Amino acid sequence: MPHTLENYLRTYRRRAGLSQDEMAFLLGTKSGTKVSRYERLHREPSLRTAFAYEVIFRAPLRDLFGGAYEKTARATLRRRKLLIEKLREGRQDRLTAHKLAALGAVSQVERTSARLR
Repeated sequence: MPHTLENYLRTYRRRAGLSQDEMAFLLGTKSGTKVSRYERLHREPSLRTAFAYEVIFRAPLRDLFGGAYEKTARATLRRRKLLIEKLREGRQDRLTAHKLAALGAVSQVERTSARLR
């Protein structure tokens, strides 16, 4: 499996020919220092900033933050599996069945991210 970077912000910015200061302006910040911190993983962008990156580069967050997405998906799917096991060991009633059905709907995500494991 090829190595996935935590984020591709620098790659997208440079491909667009934008300086860090120009990117900062588009993001609504005062200087390129924040942009540098995002690119070098010294700071995580807020959700609003992440969405701004998505709008600017016309690329899904999943592509812009590939490594972060993969890490999050693996951890979430592990916790999902543990919760399913916990629910199956507990009291079986309509609510539990509903929860298990809802968690089962996530199986499409699990198949898609099977490549991540």
